[in-house]
Amino acid sequence: MIETRAHGKLFVAGEYAVVEAGYPAILIAVDRAITVRLAPAEDAGSITSDQYGRLPIVWRRNGHRVVLDHDSRPFDYVLAAIAVVERFATEQGRTLSFYDIEIASELDDDSGRKFGLGSSAAVTAATVRALDTFYELHLPTDKLLKLALLATMRVNPMGSGGDVAASLYGGWIRYAALDREWVRLRLETGTPLTDLLAADWPGLAVRRLPTPATMDLVVGWTGQPASTTRLVEAMQSRKGAAESHYPDFLAESRDCVDALADAIAHDDAPAAKVELRRARRLLTSLAGAAGVDIETPALRALCEGADAVGAAAKSSGAGGGDCGIVLVDRGLDLSPMIAAWESTGVRHLDLRVAEPIL
Repeated sequence: MIETRAHGKLFVAGEYAVVEAGYPAILIAVDRAITVRLAPAEDAGSITSDQYGRLPIVWRRNGHRVVLDHDSRPFDYVLAAIAVVERFATEQGRTLSFYDIEIASELDDDSGRKFGLGSSAAVTAATVRALDTFYELHLPTDKLLKLALLATMRVNPMGSGGDVAASLYGGWIRYAALDREWVRLRLETGTPLTDLLAADWPGLAVRRLPTPATMDLVVGWTGQPASTTRLVEAMQSRKGAAESHYPDFLAESRDCVDALADAIAHDDAPAAKVELRRARRLLTSLAGAAGVDIETPALRALCEGADAVGAAAKSSGAGGGDCGIVLVDRGLDLSPMIAAWESTGVRHLDLRVAEPIL
């Protein structure tokens, strides 16, 4: 039996800009994870989960066409991970075999509602790690990341990949997005995965950041699940409406992320809070220009509760629901903030930043 774990994630800053090649974001891995157990099998393999069978399949309309929500199809990510890793394993001369995969998740509540912690990315990362062990590939983390990115691109071509990187690296990271078109062109022209993994991918960069000693990251959940895929696609389709605004947003987002990364690296809590508030303003300005609902009333209440105690807060990820994150000075009394959250239906999640995976 092979057992691997991959942590859930939260975006701290850089959302929406990070879908553009080379633009950075800051993410954390959280101390809740998805576990994948893999055991050899004969004649056929199976995939089972203690979580996904209870979730409804969500569908929406795209014009007159009914489409399934990618965020509700986690087995697609497992199958994509299998396809990509086995293609690479074949190139390395491995003989393919069957296996049973069992998935257990800590990333949702008891009813199966999503917290927005990146379960699709985590299950992809954990599956890639398990297959790396099964086929004795012994790949370093940067190459596991490339395989996991190739898998997620099969299911969600618009994803930035930052969530996958956080799941694989743990801790705090600064992540810059790959040039997806560059990767697609090489796949279309038949580049072997061995060569593709050995190449430098334009835009792609991961840098570990130290865990701050003077500040904590606190998480609130609005109870409103959101579809990252749908919101990112909406923003991409409408960014032309904010054409004059979007280049400025990208430039300011990069500057904000780099300043925040520097503040985290130097454990400078006042500067980090300034940049987190700046990141919030950038997102709300972009949302207004593009007509996308990022900061819901519940997320606004979460941020206001944090502001009232001298902390800094913003939505995490695509927004539209899910989680908000707060940077606070370590030791600050958070009971007034949490009481304000409870009065507006926001739930404090008992999450910590996961240890880096070395």
